[in-house]
Amino acid sequence: MQQWLAEIAYDTTSGTKRVTESFYLPTIADVRREISKKGAYALSIRQYSRSPMERLLARSTWWQVQLLRGIQFRSTAASPGVALWKMINAETNPRRQNILAPAREALSQGLGVMDALKSLNVFEHSTLAILAASEKANKLSEGIPYAIESITQKRRNASKVKGMMAWLGFDVFSILQGMFWGKDVVLGYFKKNAPKDPEKLEEFTRVVGNLELTWNALIIFAVFMAGFMIWCILSFWYNRGKADFPTARIVRKIPLIGGYFRDIGFADTMSAAARMIRGHVGIGDTFRQAAEATNVPEINQYWKDCFEDLQRGVNMGIAMDREPLTRAERLELATLSDLSQVATIMESVAEMRIQASKTKYTLIFWLGMGGTALYLLIAFGSAIFALTVMNMSMDSMVSDMMGTNI
Repeated sequence: MQQWLAEIAYDTTSGTKRVTESFYLPTIADVRREISKKGAYALSIRQYSRSPMERLLARSTWWQVQLLRGIQFRSTAASPGVALWKMINAETNPRRQNILAPAREALSQGLGVMDALKSLNVFEHSTLAILAASEKANKLSEGIPYAIESITQKRRNASKVKGMMAWLGFDVFSILQGMFWGKDVVLGYFKKNAPKDPEKLEEFTRVVGNLELTWNALIIFAVFMAGFMIWCILSFWYNRGKADFPTARIVRKIPLIGGYFRDIGFADTMSAAARMIRGHVGIGDTFRQAAEATNVPEINQYWKDCFEDLQRGVNMGIAMDREPLTRAERLELATLSDLSQVATIMESVAEMRIQASKTKYTLIFWLGMGGTALYLLIAFGSAIFALTVMNMSMDSMVSDMMGTNI
């Protein structure tokens, strides 16, 4: 399903009328078919793409929270689908109207509120999982506060990561700027004032060459890391809401960071599954929805494998006792004796994963600090080492001057 903008023409008693309408359908052929049903003619059809400002607004957690709160407040007097429909019709901002257009089309075609929210392509999988769990239990308005809490918590976590990256990046950028602009000046000065003594000149040339190589390596490494970090940030922001994309696969291969994302994904899916079970949602639907609640392939496959084992008649505790669960989490599952304990155990596993993610975040922070300190140590150490080269050059100049005076 995707959004299309079509310029269509109607035959009226006063002549041909041209209008532009939005459609949310799978293919362009479906759009032409829908236009024909209206008795109109398609002049042009193009796939709609959001402007940069619309993408920025849609990715804003503040706007997402406001949208969910609006649905929650209006759900007291109407169903969530009707509440969302009223919100869309009451919107007057053109940018927000364009963002909400896919949801309008989804609701107008008779789809549910969850289909409409998914069509917006702005919410993360964990948020949609919480909303879907509540919707399946017919308690969507009660699940919205949990979804808002999840959004705000992720925003706080993201703020911590951004703050850490900004602080470390500023330190590296400051020393990098000094090295980048001062390298040619310092090395140029050294080369102009090389010693005249052949033995000292050989040592001087070797030291200056090693110093230049070290500074070039530090500059290239810092530029590469800065480019990689900026690319990751922009890619994650641009692809928010997508199931998987190349940048996410690359980041997940980084040992500690990949483990952090897996812990967060497990915590989100386990919490959503527990909420669905407490809402008396079927086990099969719970596992299928949990598999769709994450973009981490290992976690998605875990829930799919559990569902397949359940279909073969395997006991739930045995079906869930598999990789990538840890030994402690498997011990929790070993205490499962009846279905009434499933939600409690899932919540316990989610809490364990949250604690594990906090531990990994702390390790990432201190490793980042240590790496930056090591980088600065090498940079400053090489600069101090450069002073010895300067002393060799100054000694040569003084000797030349003394020799000249004599």
